[in-house]
Formats: sequence, structure tokens, C-alpha cells
Amino acid sequence: MKTYASSSDPKISFSSAGDGNHLKGPTDYGYTESTAELFRTNPATGGDTSDNTPGRVVRLDRNRVLVASNSGLLHMPYPGHGLVPATGDWVWLGHNGAGEPSVVEVLPRHSALSRKRAFEASSEEQILGSNIDIVAVVVPVDRPLTHNRLERTLVAAWDSGATPLVVITKADLADLADDVVGEVILQAAGVEVVTTSAEQGDGLEELRQHIPKGATLVLLGPSGAGKSTLINALAGQDLQETGEVRAGDGKGRHTTTSRELVPLEGGAVLMDTPGVRGFGLFDAEDGMEEMFGDLEELFASCRFADCSHQAEPGCAVQEALAHGSLDPRRWASYLKLQRELAALNRKHDAAARRAYQREWHQKVLSADRGQRAAERHRHDQAEERAAKGGKGRKR
Repeated sequence: MKTYASSSDPKISFSSAGDGNHLKGPTDYGYTESTAELFRTNPATGGDTSDNTPGRVVRLDRNRVLVASNSGLLHMPYPGHGLVPATGDWVWLGHNGAGEPSVVEVLPRHSALSRKRAFEASSEEQILGSNIDIVAVVVPVDRPLTHNRLERTLVAAWDSGATPLVVITKADLADLADDVVGEVILQAAGVEVVTTSAEQGDGLEELRQHIPKGATLVLLGPSGAGKSTLINALAGQDLQETGEVRAGDGKGRHTTTSRELVPLEGGAVLMDTPGVRGFGLFDAEDGMEEMFGDLEELFASCRFADCSHQAEPGCAVQEALAHGSLDPRRWASYLKLQRELAALNRKHDAAARRAYQREWHQKVLSADRGQRAAERHRHDQAEERAAKGGKGRKR
């Protein structure tokens, strides 16, 4: 069982920070010279920064942040201001106003994997992880391939700023593994595909070659996809519990309950995530262009620049559908994702309008209160002058 130092002890020292040109950080969690340069170009601001040192967020707990530093793992309070930390963030560690060791600042992210928050009415972004280099979409072969889910997740992976990778798991459990691999390669055009069997040790070395020293890989897939088994195989030890998959629906229970960084041999880092039931896209226009680049090329070949791709003459999309060069399922998936993004944009616009209306209403109320106060002041002054004038006449 791992133990962590608690930041409730104000005597914790960050003296291992080194000088400004030789910052020390948690190398087991992806700290490299390029990361040190990130800290040098983004110095901490405010208060006494002489003892600040680099750290990385390993896991978010309810009231604390588990952070890796050069001196070990520490439980820290959340920062009192600025960016809310996410798993994978690089942070400055120091002391808060009460003199307690804490996270004092979150550094800019070079990538962020995000989705729309899971509840339907929300239009807010949920960041699943940051500073990720490779997003591995896990596809188990012991259940039917969900094409739309794969496309949706790859769109988010492209949009994160990281490099997508498809990892096929449990290849030893299904006789149709070759067929599934062929379908995935066809659907995920332009994305590397690695086939693995963690139980047999197959494909693990090939997967390791995609995770260079200092890189961070995130595994993304549904519960029961074999992520925990794969993590244990990559780490060479049982770091994660594994659970049985229900035979009826192919679903597994969530053996992982929070996003957490796991150091691997060779200096790479793996980010484990709970099984994701749904993946609502959030502001993923760049990812859509990467995933559906072939459709963008078709759009450019339409006769009319404002073609709606429905019934216009000279529509390249309809011609491709008629000739069979464009899969109707893929076209339907593209339209569905575009509708989802459009609806999200409308929610954002509506939220922005409501916020503007509330702000304007407050300004109107403030102006009205100010006007009434000014009128009362003028009225009181007039009454005072009238009273003084009456007294003068009596004399």
C-alpha cells in the first residue's frame, strides 16, 4: 500500500528545487529538460517564490491533490486561485498564505483531453487529463465493434492536441480478432493500430515503442475493455485490480475509480482512467477535420459552395453515396456529430446571452438605485434650503 506525505505538516521543505537553471522535478512522472524549460519560462508569481519547486498532479481527490515532486508524493490543498488543476498538470509547489505547503500555480497545458460533462443539460467542459502525448483508444475484440463510439473518441483524441493510437485488447479471446482489426484499421485511417493480448504478452513491446521516455499515454475505453490488465502488464506488477466481464452484455465493473498517473519503466507515464460510458464532444472542430478529412475533400468538389449535401445537383457527397465510395454509416455518423456540436454551440450561446442579460439587468438596477438615491438627495437638500429660508423670514 502506497503512503503519501501530507502537506498538513508546515515543516515540509522544497529545498531540492535547485537553482533557476537546474530545476529538479519528478522524473518518474515525465519530468524532462523540456519540462524544466516550461517551468523556467513560466515562473511562479506572487508572494515568496524562493522555495518553489516543480510538481505534477498524479490524482485528484475530493479535498486534496496528490502531487509528485522531486522529494516524493504529497497530498496538497487545491490552489486558492487561478486554473483548477487536472490530472497530468505541471504545477508550482510552494506555500500558501498560511505558510502551509500547497499547489500555488498551474502551468499552461500543451494538450488537454476533454469532453462535455456527462449529464444531458450541461454544456460545460470536463477535462479528463492534461499534458498527454498519446491518446490510446482501447478496443476489446470480445464484443461487437461500436463504430460511432470509435469515431467519436478518435475525434476527441485528435482535438486534444495529442497523437491518437488504437490499442486492440483481448486478441486471444476472440476467433474474429483479424476481422475486428481489419475494420478498425479501415475506420481509423491515418491512426496507428496495435493489437495486444496482455494475458499472453503479445503486442506489449510494440506498444512500448509508441511511448518514448518522458511521454504520457492515456488509455481511454469502456469498462471491462482490459485497461487495468494492460496497465499491469506494462508496469510489470499488479497496480490495478481487474474484474470479470458480464457474459450477458459484455460490460465490466469499474475497477478504476479515478484518473491517476502510473510511472512505467524507461521514464514513460501512463494515465489510467475509469471506464467511459459516453463521450460527449466539446468544441471539437479540429478533431472533426482530422477524423473526417475525406469528407472535407468531397465538400470542396461540390458544384455549389453552399451545398447542403442533400438534393442539390452536382453534390459530390450524394454522388459518392450513390457510387458506394462513401459509407452511408460514416456519413450518418458525421452528421450526428455535427448536430451534437451545433447543439452544444447553441447552448453556449444561450448561456452567454443569459449571462449578458443578468449583467445588464444588474447594471440597470444599479443605475436605477443610483438615480433614486440622487433624487432623494436633491429632494432632501431642497427641503433643507426651504426650512432655512423659512427660519430667516421669521427673524
